[in-house]
Amino acid sequence: MKVNLEASVNSSLESGYTREQALTLAKQEFAAAKSPSDNARLDAELLLGHVLCVASASLYAWPDKQITFSQWQGFWRLVQDRCLGKPIAYLLGRQGFWTLDLQVDVSTLIPRPETELLVEVVLALNLPVQANVVDLGSGSGAIALALASEHPQWNVAGVDQCPDAVSLAKTNASKCNLKRVKFYQGNWAQGLVKEASKPLHCVVSNPPYIDADDPHLQQGDVRFEPISALVAGDHGMADINIIARQAAQLLAVDGWIALEHGYDQGVKVAHLLTSLGFYSVSTEYDYNGHPRVTMGQWQNKRAED
Repeated sequence: MKVNLEASVNSSLESGYTREQALTLAKQEFAAAKSPSDNARLDAELLLGHVLCVASASLYAWPDKQITFSQWQGFWRLVQDRCLGKPIAYLLGRQGFWTLDLQVDVSTLIPRPETELLVEVVLALNLPVQANVVDLGSGSGAIALALASEHPQWNVAGVDQCPDAVSLAKTNASKCNLKRVKFYQGNWAQGLVKEASKPLHCVVSNPPYIDADDPHLQQGDVRFEPISALVAGDHGMADINIIARQAAQLLAVDGWIALEHGYDQGVKVAHLLTSLGFYSVSTEYDYNGHPRVTMGQWQNKRAED
């Protein structure tokens, strides 16, 4: 089937393609381009559904319905972007996380299923009813908003150094009707305003933890994500070190820190927390069996500068 990319004088006119034909052409294009997609059909359905503003079920219910030239051109542009490897979440402008549907863009990391373990860990902690919780490096706001959605009475705040990320997180808070969650711009805990004046019950973070020389940076979605949200010095440990030391200054007695980290950093993070004076240090494993989240509780004294 020849792909028709000609523009029409009237964009509402039919393109000559049905929904099913458009999906078939997209699958063929993905195969020819050796697209990174693990499921070409699903990607095609998501992109076409996005352009048509319909659910995937509608594509199956009315496969022979024709699409307009405007819809076809919009769909094919997205197909070409996907063939280049651009993440499906960026093309759709949204990503599901926890129970939330979040807006995402190139200013932030794409929330990943592995990070839901970090949310689970914090929710399992015995925090006060009105706990003060801060998410450092909040990005799209995924972690902070997920926690607030489960505990609306918690005082949750997020901090990110990127102004566009802070703006996006605020948009997501409003969209999810979680307007009590506050987001600030700043470099880790230095961005806190009111929260810095009161003891925190939990500091949570999914910081940059990838080594700059890691070959995975040249593969998959991370090629298109902000490098500042991925890479840290000292073999990926630099920002984790900063956050842990800042947490020791801000946490209430018996307050918690919970950090996501790389699959090979669990021992290093646990050693760091122990050396700073945290106790009950432990590491949780993700669903792939990799060390992913390390937590610790702050003891009854302040860390030395």
